Amino acid sequence: MALHTQQSLSGFIASEPHRSVTEDGDTRFYVRVGQPHYRREDDGRFSELAPTFHDLVAYRATADRAFTRFAKGDSFVAEGYIRTFQVERDGVIVEREEFVAKKIGHDLARTNYDVDRSRRTGPVAEPEAPGPRPVVPPAQALADTGALGR
Repeated sequence: MALHTQQSLSGFIASEPHRSVTEDGDTRFYVRVGQPHYRREDDGRFSELAPTFHDLVAYRATADRAFTRFAKGDSFVAEGYIRTFQVERDGVIVEREEFVAKKIGHDLARTNYDVDRSRRTGPVAEPEAPGPRPVVPPAQALADTGALGR
């Protein structure tokens, strides 16, 4: 079976979460999200640049769970896709985009949390492949995530 991948988005929740209902009766979760940006300097340090802000939505069960679990300021990682659409603003048609999160969770590199494993649902996980797992030095792991220099 082929490996299934989708687009991803990570950042922070920049607005208070908003819950609404679609015309079809589905729950809709909406937030503005921010994405931090960094520039690597010639001396190896990272300079923080201004964040960019975007719309993120989720629907149905994902929306319900996101609304109960996320608050302004939380760091997240989401899987989904970008949806583009047109809206009319002051008589002018404007192209907009939003990230539709099919899956979303807190960013474990930036969030402290406990996991409740008392109720497990979903498919049974396959056992890990045998053999040694690569060890990534902490400094390299931070560099790979862009977290150095913060």
